[in-house]
Amino acid sequence: MARRIRARLVLQLSEGGLSGRRIAATQGVSRNSVSEVLAAARRAGIGGREAEAMTDAEVYERLFPGRALPEPVYPDPDWERVHRELARVGVTLKRLHEEYRDEARAKGEPSMSYDRFCKRYREFTVRRQVVSRVGHKAGRILEVDWAGPTMALVDPATGEVSRVFLFVACPPFSRLSYVEPTLDMRQDTWLRCHVHAFAYMGGSTPCIVPDNLKAGVTRHPREGEVELNGAYREMAAHYGSAVMPARIATPRDKPSAENEVWQAALEIIAALRDEVFTDFNQLKRAVAEKLEEHNSRPFSKREGTRREVFEEQERPLLRPLPAVPYEVCEWVYGRKVQRNCHVAHRRNYYSVSHLAVGKTVDLRVTDTTVEIFLAGERLATHPLLPAFARNRYSTHAGDLPGGKSYSDWDAGRIRRWADRVGPSCREVVDRIFQRVDYEEQGFNAALAVLRLEHRYTRPRLERACSMALASGLPSPRYRHLKPILETNQDLAPGTRAGDGGPGEDEAGYVRGADFYGGEA
Repeated sequence: MARRIRARLVLQLSEGGLSGRRIAATQGVSRNSVSEVLAAARRAGIGGREAEAMTDAEVYERLFPGRALPEPVYPDPDWERVHRELARVGVTLKRLHEEYRDEARAKGEPSMSYDRFCKRYREFTVRRQVVSRVGHKAGRILEVDWAGPTMALVDPATGEVSRVFLFVACPPFSRLSYVEPTLDMRQDTWLRCHVHAFAYMGGSTPCIVPDNLKAGVTRHPREGEVELNGAYREMAAHYGSAVMPARIATPRDKPSAENEVWQAALEIIAALRDEVFTDFNQLKRAVAEKLEEHNSRPFSKREGTRREVFEEQERPLLRPLPAVPYEVCEWVYGRKVQRNCHVAHRRNYYSVSHLAVGKTVDLRVTDTTVEIFLAGERLATHPLLPAFARNRYSTHAGDLPGGKSYSDWDAGRIRRWADRVGPSCREVVDRIFQRVDYEEQGFNAALAVLRLEHRYTRPRLERACSMALASGLPSPRYRHLKPILETNQDLAPGTRAGDGGPGEDEAGYVRGADFYGGEA
């Protein structure tokens, strides 16, 4: 029987479910020695739980009376304290060894070398079955990923089953989990989940460690600089974080999140496997409830819960959240400022200072706002008009100039042009101006109508306006008049003006009866 075997540790590992073969392999002792310890423990009626309340020497003396364990040459430091101190930012094993050595010298005692100090700490983590603090500092890293397992959402009307994906975020120190169900894995969803995860934790971390998915990492070569998605980098910068993707084919770079993915599947998906969800909000509430149960459940191999460890040791070290949460945005480049001091976006118009007329600007569009930039400088901010809106204007009065310096066009000149076309055209232009808050907002729509004269002649435009008004349209526009002119509806019998035939300007556009299918 080898005297160096640690009988107390053998009993604890056996209590934890390890076989005698595995204990022998991990502790570097023979299987016979392990078997002898386990047999002696059965005779003495001592198990792993009873051994936890005893020292190594007491357990060995109970199992093998008369045999004395040799005293260690070097006094051990308080490994519990070493483990706690390593959780603090900036504390390393090297620093703790120096403090241990100085303390031993002050007492006149021998001290172990740095290599032996590190080895003994590793033995402590194995013996106590705790996660080593080396590489895992509180409040430093947030590991993120999509869970492999998915959930299901059933459409109550059609019975169609849709997949629901799970986003998982986990700080490796406390292993507090954040799980959010989503209907897709698009980039904007990926970014929103990060925002929600930081809000859930009440702070941000300096490092974000994702997998190499396309929503976050554009390119990750084995050599050279990692290319991140621009939106992902912008989101991380908003929270004062840096994105550090896990190395390709190196799962140990992200072990905590990978393990939490499995835990999420076990604790949440399995717990809800018998429930059928027909409402996504109902599914989200169920996942949130199971998540809190998961975070409040005691650890099996360490003291406390994920929530307790996070609140006590990690939350105070997180960076404070910015005053305004990050908003997922879309950049639209190269839009020209029109003469009416507006920029078009999704068939709506947003005002910009008249000093930028004719210049090219960029738009930053979020879920709620539109920001307009010129050479990196923000010129204007507007609430985003709803998706169903068409031809609406968002105008700041200060963006429009005073007097007649606005442009070559004004409302009076446009109305005079409409008068030359005819009374129906003037009515169309007047209705356009009646439906806008500022006359400048109607310039483009009115000019688009009047410029049809250049292609189809003045009398035809007047007849098309008359037909559009007769149809009951409250405000005919270009999109209503052009089909009438393109299909020659204004030339059909009974629709001509009372001048007995086409005007002089129409002569070049009159076609013969063969073109219209009539008889010569």
